[in-house]
Amino acid sequence: MYFAALLARTEDGWEASDTELDDVETLSDLADLAREASPDEDTVLVLIEQEDSWFGVVRIDGEDDPRIYVSDAAAAARSSYGEILLTDELLGRDADADDDLDSLDLDGTEDGEDGEDGDEDDGSAAEAVPHGPVGDVAILDDLGVGEKELKSLSEDALTEIAEALGASEVLETVR
Repeated sequence: MYFAALLARTEDGWEASDTELDDVETLSDLADLAREASPDEDTVLVLIEQEDSWFGVVRIDGEDDPRIYVSDAAAAARSSYGEILLTDELLGRDADADDDLDSLDLDGTEDGEDGEDGDEDDGSAAEAVPHGPVGDVAILDDLGVGEKELKSLSEDALTEIAEALGASEVLETVR
């Protein structure tokens, strides 16, 4: 079970809208969805929470690149919605290097040998995603939620973020 909402900052304060992520396949799709929520190119926050195991914040400021924070990358990696947020850049991977390596077939079977251990790739992929927070820890600094506070948020993180922003009532209307 997940919950996702958009919080758009307007002249009158924060406006919240419930959002479905079923048609969102990439971070670019998510950013486009967020930008549609604010025609004046104001700040929009996409808040995503997955079964109280992780939460993510994506911040869109006009046409700037999205800024992302994920509370637990390993937990998010097990979620299709989390995978949208866990970009190569966020995880410190070089996407071009991965593409070059993927094009090489170096699985130990070059000489016609059968690969005996087929689970090797699964373990290395899981190890590549760190346990714990990843991303821009200063994502909400100017909105009243500092790095220390962001990292200490727990199971009701989205409500706590909304309270700090003065948007808890509007968030609750879409929850």
